[in-house]
Amino acid sequence: MPLTSRQQFLYGLFFCSLCVLFWSTLPIALKLSGDFSDPVTLTWLRFSVAALVLLAWQIQQGKLKEFLTLSRKDWVTLLAAGSLLIINYSSFAWSLDYLHPGTAQLSFQVAPLFLALGGLVFFKEKVRLQQWACFAVLAVGMLTFFHPVLEGKAVGDPNTILTGFLIVMMSAMAWCLYALLQKALFSKLSPTNILLGIYVYAMLVMLPFSQPSELLSMNQFEFWVAAFCCLNTLVAYGSLAKAMGYWQTVQVSAAIALTPVIAFIITEACVQIGLWQGVIKSAHADTLSLFGMVLVVGAAISVQFITAALNKRQAKLEPLETSAA
Repeated sequence: MPLTSRQQFLYGLFFCSLCVLFWSTLPIALKLSGDFSDPVTLTWLRFSVAALVLLAWQIQQGKLKEFLTLSRKDWVTLLAAGSLLIINYSSFAWSLDYLHPGTAQLSFQVAPLFLALGGLVFFKEKVRLQQWACFAVLAVGMLTFFHPVLEGKAVGDPNTILTGFLIVMMSAMAWCLYALLQKALFSKLSPTNILLGIYVYAMLVMLPFSQPSELLSMNQFEFWVAAFCCLNTLVAYGSLAKAMGYWQTVQVSAAIALTPVIAFIITEACVQIGLWQGVIKSAHADTLSLFGMVLVVGAAISVQFITAALNKRQAKLEPLETSAA
């Protein structure tokens, strides 16, 4: 039985919220993992655990037959998406050697903007004027947040911040292209099988460049940090894949814009209560930077209501247009 528009909206909202929550806490875990693992090895571990869990699940469900229907072009698309996700995972973890977790997530918000453009170009999804206005406000909000860096008044070495920012840009571009390729495969594979194919590919390709032996010396705390990173892989990207099946690309990209704000709040809360001192540090955001965060949140929320209203209006007009034709 087909889902109603309300059900599609609620399912999309649930999976986007789950994705945002897990992505908001991931930078803290990745920052903590820097003491016992390099970015490539930790990324390999995350992919490997996710691949084994999903493989066992899909075998039990008897859903691996979908892969038999893939053409050579589909396989190339799947492997290309996997390569891009490897770059995304590894480079974002690397960027946290240079940036505050909340700052890294805020920098990553160029990805939703790229994703909206990609949906417009490749999937012919309409991006209305009101939606563009929201994305413009979101961009202004990010620039406002980064005003200390732009004005040369940032706490910390500007070159270090710039290096981290450029690494995040590489990660964001890789993620955007991955998401678009993933959406192109929805007609051939379920979201779970898309992720399974990518995870198995990444597990095999990254092994020669990883050092699994360094994970054997983890203490109990480090083990739980690594375990959370692995769980995050399954839940966050699984939720993203599901959300893109219910919502348009522009809607998903807007909801994900909330991630850096939540990440910033959680990180600052950790600093205030004294968790992981020396590793997790404050961004020292001033009033103007916080206002920039408010703009980002406002734009992300506004585009949701605007998109829903525009879609509802379009649905009412389509029968009239058909009758007139």
